[in-house]
Amino acid sequence: MPDSTTTSTSAPVVTVLSAKPVVLPAPGRGDDLEVRVSAPVGGSALPVIVFSHGFGWSMDGYAPLADHWAAQGFVVVQPTHLDSRTLALPADDPRTPHIWRHRIEDITRVLDGLDALEAAVPGLAGRVDRDRVAVAGHSWGAQTVSTLLGARVLDADGAPGEDMSDPRVTAGVLLALTGLGDDLTPFAAEHFPFMRPSFATMTTPALVVAGDRDQSHLSTRGPDWFTDPYTYSPGAKSLLTLFGAEHSLGGVPGHDVSETTDASPARVALIQRLTTAYLRDALQGDDTAWKAAITALDTDPDPLGTLRSK
Repeated sequence: MPDSTTTSTSAPVVTVLSAKPVVLPAPGRGDDLEVRVSAPVGGSALPVIVFSHGFGWSMDGYAPLADHWAAQGFVVVQPTHLDSRTLALPADDPRTPHIWRHRIEDITRVLDGLDALEAAVPGLAGRVDRDRVAVAGHSWGAQTVSTLLGARVLDADGAPGEDMSDPRVTAGVLLALTGLGDDLTPFAAEHFPFMRPSFATMTTPALVVAGDRDQSHLSTRGPDWFTDPYTYSPGAKSLLTLFGAEHSLGGVPGHDVSETTDASPARVALIQRLTTAYLRDALQGDDTAWKAAITALDTDPDPLGTLRSK
Protein backbone atom coordinates (compact mmCIF):
# COMPACT_ATOMS: atom_id res chain seq x y z
CA MET A 1 0.00 0.00 0.00
CA PRO A 2 1.17 3.54 -0.61
CA ASP A 3 2.44 5.46 2.38
CA SER A 4 3.29 9.13 2.53
CA THR A 5 6.27 10.44 4.47
CA THR A 6 7.86 13.85 4.70
CA THR A 7 11.63 14.02 4.31
CA SER A 8 13.90 17.02 4.35
CA THR A 9 17.42 18.08 5.25
CA SER A 10 16.66 21.76 4.62
CA ALA A 11 13.72 23.97 3.71
CA PRO A 12 11.48 23.59 1.86
CA VAL A 13 9.98 20.36 3.14
CA VAL A 14 9.30 17.81 0.39
CA THR A 15 6.65 15.12 0.72
CA VAL A 16 7.62 11.70 -0.60
CA LEU A 17 5.19 8.99 -1.70
CA SER A 18 6.26 5.34 -1.46
CA ALA A 19 4.40 2.35 -2.85
CA LYS A 20 5.13 -1.25 -1.91
CA PRO A 21 5.07 -3.99 -2.79
CA VAL A 22 4.94 -3.41 -6.51
CA VAL A 23 5.24 -6.83 -8.13
CA LEU A 24 7.01 -7.57 -11.40
CA PRO A 25 6.47 -11.03 -12.92
CA ALA A 26 9.73 -12.99 -12.94
CA PRO A 27 9.43 -16.29 -14.84
CA GLY A 28 12.22 -18.67 -13.94
CA ARG A 29 13.11 -16.84 -10.72
CA GLY A 30 10.88 -18.90 -8.47
CA ASP A 31 9.40 -15.83 -6.79
CA ASP A 32 8.06 -12.74 -8.50
CA LEU A 33 10.14 -9.62 -7.91
CA GLU A 34 8.81 -7.23 -5.27
CA VAL A 35 10.00 -3.65 -5.26
CA ARG A 36 9.44 -0.39 -3.46
CA VAL A 37 9.06 2.81 -5.48
CA SER A 38 9.57 6.22 -3.86
CA ALA A 39 9.19 9.62 -5.47
CA PRO A 40 8.37 13.22 -4.60
CA VAL A 41 4.70 14.11 -4.93
CA GLY A 42 5.56 16.96 -7.31
CA GLY A 43 7.88 17.57 -10.21
CA SER A 44 8.32 16.18 -13.70
CA ALA A 45 11.06 14.57 -15.80
CA LEU A 46 12.24 12.78 -12.66
CA PRO A 47 15.47 10.78 -13.09
CA VAL A 48 15.61 7.20 -11.81
CA ILE A 49 17.88 5.51 -9.27
CA VAL A 50 17.68 1.72 -9.00
CA PHE A 51 19.16 0.65 -5.66
CA SER A 52 20.48 -2.82 -4.82
CA HIS A 53 20.56 -3.71 -1.12
CA GLY A 54 23.32 -5.51 0.75
CA PHE A 55 23.19 -9.15 1.80
CA GLY A 56 20.04 -10.07 3.73
CA TRP A 57 18.31 -6.72 3.39
CA SER A 58 15.17 -5.87 1.42
CA MET A 59 13.27 -3.06 -0.26
CA ASP A 60 12.52 -1.69 3.23
CA GLY A 61 16.16 -0.93 4.08
CA TYR A 62 18.41 2.03 3.35
CA ALA A 63 15.84 4.68 4.22
CA PRO A 64 18.57 7.30 4.87
CA LEU A 65 19.43 7.13 1.19
CA ALA A 66 16.15 6.22 -0.50
CA ASP A 67 14.03 8.78 1.33
CA HIS A 68 16.63 11.50 0.85
CA TRP A 69 17.06 10.90 -2.86
CA ALA A 70 13.30 10.82 -3.41
CA ALA A 71 12.93 14.11 -1.53
CA GLN A 72 15.61 15.56 -3.78
CA GLY A 73 13.66 14.80 -6.95
CA PHE A 74 14.57 11.24 -7.93
CA VAL A 75 12.43 8.16 -8.44
CA VAL A 76 14.04 5.48 -6.27
CA VAL A 77 13.33 1.82 -7.04
CA GLN A 78 14.40 -0.80 -4.48
CA PRO A 79 14.04 -4.48 -5.42
CA THR A 80 14.08 -7.26 -2.82
CA HIS A 81 16.68 -9.80 -3.91
CA LEU A 82 16.44 -13.53 -3.23
CA ASP A 83 19.02 -13.40 -0.42
CA SER A 84 16.72 -11.17 1.64
CA ARG A 85 15.99 -12.39 5.15
CA THR A 86 12.34 -11.61 4.42
CA LEU A 87 12.28 -14.49 1.93
CA ALA A 88 14.18 -16.99 4.11
CA LEU A 89 15.55 -18.92 1.16
CA PRO A 90 17.05 -22.19 2.47
CA ALA A 91 20.77 -22.73 2.01
CA ASP A 92 20.08 -25.87 -0.03
CA ASP A 93 17.72 -24.09 -2.42
CA PRO A 94 18.98 -24.73 -5.97
CA ARG A 95 18.92 -20.98 -6.64
CA THR A 96 21.35 -20.18 -3.84
CA PRO A 97 24.60 -20.64 -5.81
CA HIS A 98 23.22 -18.42 -8.56
CA ILE A 99 21.79 -15.60 -6.45
CA TRP A 100 24.51 -13.24 -7.65
CA ARG A 101 23.19 -13.64 -11.20
CA HIS A 102 19.56 -13.40 -10.09
CA ARG A 103 20.47 -10.11 -8.41
CA ILE A 104 21.77 -8.68 -11.68
CA GLU A 105 18.70 -9.96 -13.51
CA ASP A 106 16.52 -8.25 -10.87
CA ILE A 107 18.04 -4.87 -11.76
CA THR A 108 17.59 -5.51 -15.47
CA ARG A 109 13.99 -6.60 -14.83
CA VAL A 110 13.35 -3.29 -13.05
CA LEU A 111 14.71 -1.37 -16.04
CA ASP A 112 12.53 -3.44 -18.36
CA GLY A 113 9.50 -2.82 -16.14
CA LEU A 114 9.66 0.94 -15.62
CA ASP A 115 6.36 1.42 -17.43
CA ALA A 116 4.59 -0.96 -15.04
CA LEU A 117 6.26 0.57 -12.00
CA GLU A 118 5.31 4.08 -13.05
CA ALA A 119 1.69 3.05 -13.58
CA ALA A 120 1.53 1.34 -10.18
CA VAL A 121 2.39 4.42 -8.13
CA PRO A 122 -0.45 6.91 -7.69
CA GLY A 123 0.36 10.24 -9.32
CA LEU A 124 3.63 9.13 -10.90
CA ALA A 125 2.41 8.51 -14.46
CA GLY A 126 4.06 10.76 -17.04
CA ARG A 127 6.66 12.11 -14.61
CA VAL A 128 9.57 9.66 -15.09
CA ASP A 129 12.56 10.41 -17.34
CA ARG A 130 13.71 7.02 -18.68
CA ASP A 131 16.72 8.60 -20.39
CA ARG A 132 18.27 9.49 -17.04
CA VAL A 133 18.91 6.31 -15.11
CA ALA A 134 21.51 5.54 -12.45
CA VAL A 135 22.18 2.44 -10.41
CA ALA A 136 23.42 2.38 -6.83
CA GLY A 137 24.16 -0.27 -4.26
CA HIS A 138 25.85 -1.08 -0.98
CA SER A 139 28.23 -4.01 -0.39
CA TRP A 140 26.90 -7.00 -2.36
CA GLY A 141 24.43 -4.58 -3.91
CA ALA A 142 27.32 -2.46 -5.17
CA GLN A 143 28.88 -5.53 -6.75
CA THR A 144 25.51 -6.32 -8.33
CA VAL A 145 25.06 -2.95 -9.99
CA SER A 146 28.74 -2.63 -10.94
CA THR A 147 28.14 -5.24 -13.64
CA LEU A 148 25.61 -2.94 -15.29
CA LEU A 149 28.35 -0.30 -15.36
CA GLY A 150 30.69 -2.70 -17.16
CA ALA A 151 32.45 -4.74 -14.46
CA ARG A 152 32.76 -8.43 -15.31
CA VAL A 153 33.19 -11.57 -13.23
CA LEU A 154 36.33 -13.56 -14.00
CA ASP A 155 36.03 -17.31 -14.47
CA ALA A 156 38.26 -19.91 -12.82
CA ASP A 157 40.93 -19.36 -15.49
CA GLY A 158 40.87 -15.58 -15.05
CA ALA A 159 39.01 -14.89 -18.29
CA PRO A 160 36.29 -12.20 -18.21
CA GLY A 161 32.79 -13.63 -18.08
CA GLU A 162 29.64 -12.35 -19.72
CA ASP A 163 29.28 -8.65 -20.42
CA MET A 164 26.16 -7.63 -18.48
CA SER A 165 26.50 -3.87 -18.89
CA ASP A 166 23.34 -1.96 -19.77
CA PRO A 167 23.37 1.11 -22.04
CA ARG A 168 20.27 2.48 -20.30
CA VAL A 169 22.41 3.15 -17.20
CA THR A 170 24.43 6.36 -17.41
CA ALA A 171 25.93 6.62 -13.90
CA GLY A 172 26.48 4.68 -10.71
CA VAL A 173 27.05 5.07 -6.98
CA LEU A 174 29.06 2.22 -5.49
CA LEU A 175 29.06 2.10 -1.69
CA ALA A 176 31.58 -0.22 0.01
CA LEU A 177 32.19 -2.22 -3.16
CA THR A 178 34.64 -5.08 -2.62
CA GLY A 179 37.92 -5.13 -4.53
CA LEU A 180 39.88 -7.55 -6.65
CA GLY A 181 39.41 -11.29 -6.19
CA ASP A 182 43.15 -11.98 -6.00
CA ASP A 183 42.99 -10.77 -2.40
CA LEU A 184 40.19 -13.01 -1.14
CA THR A 185 40.73 -15.24 1.87
CA PRO A 186 40.81 -18.98 1.09
CA PHE A 187 37.30 -19.33 2.57
CA ALA A 188 35.91 -16.53 0.39
CA ALA A 189 37.64 -17.82 -2.73
CA GLU A 190 36.10 -21.25 -2.18
CA HIS A 191 32.57 -20.21 -1.27
CA PHE A 192 32.14 -16.99 -3.27
CA PRO A 193 33.72 -17.58 -6.69
CA PHE A 194 31.69 -14.72 -8.16
CA MET A 195 33.76 -12.29 -6.06
CA ARG A 196 36.45 -12.11 -8.75
CA PRO A 197 35.67 -8.89 -10.60
CA SER A 198 37.49 -7.17 -13.38
CA PHE A 199 36.98 -3.42 -13.44
CA ALA A 200 38.92 -3.00 -16.69
CA THR A 201 35.72 -2.50 -18.70
CA MET A 202 33.73 -0.58 -16.07
CA THR A 203 33.67 2.55 -18.19
CA THR A 204 30.37 4.10 -17.06
CA PRO A 205 30.89 7.14 -14.77
CA ALA A 206 30.58 6.31 -11.09
CA LEU A 207 31.14 7.61 -7.59
CA VAL A 208 32.91 5.06 -5.37
CA VAL A 209 32.52 5.44 -1.59
CA ALA A 210 34.90 3.62 0.77
CA GLY A 211 35.60 3.68 4.49
CA ASP A 212 39.19 3.83 5.70
CA ARG A 213 38.35 1.42 8.55
CA ASP A 214 36.35 -1.06 6.50
CA GLN A 215 38.27 -4.25 7.29
CA SER A 216 36.60 -7.17 5.53
CA HIS A 217 36.90 -10.72 6.83
CA LEU A 218 36.71 -11.81 3.18
CA SER A 219 39.96 -10.09 2.18
CA THR A 220 43.62 -10.53 3.08
CA ARG A 221 44.12 -6.79 2.52
CA GLY A 222 43.17 -3.77 4.55
CA PRO A 223 40.52 -1.12 3.90
CA ASP A 224 42.28 0.03 0.75
CA TRP A 225 40.75 -3.08 -0.90
CA PHE A 226 37.53 -1.11 -1.24
CA THR A 227 39.28 1.54 -3.36
CA ASP A 228 40.09 -0.99 -6.13
CA PRO A 229 36.93 -0.17 -8.16
CA TYR A 230 38.24 3.38 -8.50
CA THR A 231 41.89 2.48 -9.02
CA TYR A 232 41.38 -0.23 -11.64
CA SER A 233 38.48 1.15 -13.67
CA PRO A 234 38.81 3.46 -16.68
CA GLY A 235 36.75 6.51 -17.48
CA ALA A 236 35.33 9.24 -15.29
CA LYS A 237 35.33 8.10 -11.68
CA SER A 238 35.35 9.79 -8.28
CA LEU A 239 36.39 8.28 -4.95
CA LEU A 240 35.06 9.46 -1.60
CA THR A 241 37.12 7.99 1.25
CA LEU A 242 35.44 8.46 4.62
CA PHE A 243 37.56 8.81 7.74
CA GLY A 244 36.70 6.33 10.49
CA ALA A 245 34.02 4.63 8.41
CA GLU A 246 33.48 0.89 8.58
CA HIS A 247 31.33 -1.22 6.25
CA SER A 248 28.05 0.54 7.04
CA LEU A 249 29.66 3.89 6.24
CA GLY A 250 28.12 5.50 9.30
CA GLY A 251 24.69 3.91 8.96
CA VAL A 252 23.46 3.97 5.34
CA PRO A 253 21.41 0.75 5.80
CA GLY A 254 19.28 2.46 8.43
CA HIS A 255 19.23 4.22 11.76
CA ASP A 256 20.04 2.12 14.84
CA VAL A 257 20.36 -1.19 12.99
CA SER A 258 22.54 -3.98 14.30
CA GLU A 259 24.82 -4.05 11.24
CA THR A 260 25.94 -0.48 11.89
CA THR A 261 29.15 -0.59 13.92
CA ASP A 262 30.22 2.99 13.22
CA ALA A 263 27.06 5.07 13.64
CA SER A 264 27.62 8.63 12.48
CA PRO A 265 24.70 10.85 11.39
CA ALA A 266 27.21 13.42 10.13
CA ARG A 267 28.89 10.84 7.89
CA VAL A 268 25.54 9.70 6.49
CA ALA A 269 24.55 13.32 5.86
CA LEU A 270 27.77 13.84 3.90
CA ILE A 271 27.01 10.76 1.78
CA GLN A 272 23.49 12.07 1.18
CA ARG A 273 24.78 15.46 0.02
CA LEU A 274 27.61 14.20 -2.15
CA THR A 275 25.70 11.38 -3.84
CA THR A 276 22.80 13.70 -4.61
CA ALA A 277 25.12 16.36 -6.03
CA TYR A 278 27.00 13.75 -8.04
CA LEU A 279 23.83 12.27 -9.53
CA ARG A 280 22.45 15.68 -10.43
CA ASP A 281 25.63 16.38 -12.33
CA ALA A 282 25.81 12.92 -13.97
CA LEU A 283 22.13 12.63 -14.89
CA GLN A 284 20.95 16.20 -15.33
CA GLY A 285 24.09 18.06 -16.31
CA ASP A 286 23.84 20.42 -13.33
CA ASP A 287 27.27 20.55 -11.68
CA THR A 288 26.52 23.46 -9.35
CA ALA A 289 25.92 21.37 -6.24
CA TRP A 290 28.76 18.95 -7.08
CA LYS A 291 31.30 21.77 -7.40
CA ALA A 292 30.02 23.33 -4.18
CA ALA A 293 30.25 20.00 -2.35
CA ILE A 294 33.83 19.48 -3.52
CA THR A 295 34.81 22.97 -2.40
CA ALA A 296 33.12 22.52 0.97
CA LEU A 297 34.96 19.26 1.62
CA ASP A 298 38.30 20.68 0.48
CA THR A 299 38.01 23.74 2.72
CA ASP A 300 36.53 22.02 5.78
CA PRO A 301 39.00 22.43 8.68
CA ASP A 302 37.85 19.10 10.13
CA PRO A 303 36.73 17.06 7.09
CA LEU A 304 34.96 13.72 7.34
CA GLY A 305 36.79 12.40 4.29
CA THR A 306 38.64 13.12 1.08
CA LEU A 307 37.43 13.22 -2.52
CA ARG A 308 39.44 12.69 -5.67
CA SER A 309 38.46 12.28 -9.30
CA LYS A 310 39.97 11.15 -12.56
